[in-house]
Amino acid sequence: MRMESNRSSYCVFCSIANGTEPTTEILSQNDELVCFRDVKPGAPHHYLVIPREHVGNCKSLRKEHIQLVLRMEEMAKAVLQMKGISDLQDIRLGFHMPPFSSVPHLHLHVLAPATQLSSRSLRFYGPQSFWFLTVENLLKHLREAGPPCY
Repeated sequence: MRMESNRSSYCVFCSIANGTEPTTEILSQNDELVCFRDVKPGAPHHYLVIPREHVGNCKSLRKEHIQLVLRMEEMAKAVLQMKGISDLQDIRLGFHMPPFSSVPHLHLHVLAPATQLSSRSLRFYGPQSFWFLTVENLLKHLREAGPPCY
């Protein structure tokens, strides 16, 4: 599923996924995905789920990546439940649209409880944020027309 070949620049998320970033606590992982804490949390629980393979961002995705996004969502919810979050209606799951993503490697933001997001966090991750694309909206775009084109 390699999305970008011949990358010459360093990617911190690739280093985390490959286990060469020793300061990162891995919360969950499998052959395809890795989940860890966000270094600048916007909620009491703020995690990132990334694919091990480098994928540029959500605009790099195509219809054939729907299952990847669904597996990322599944891991996100499993980690939240492992951390004691039982109300999966009070969460925010989504991706920042370029150029508003800080690391150019696909990463799903996992935030809970959503009702405890600060006003600053709501600007970045809230329902009114025009640069935060929820999993549901991304999947809708991928199923209907291809990658999001905001």
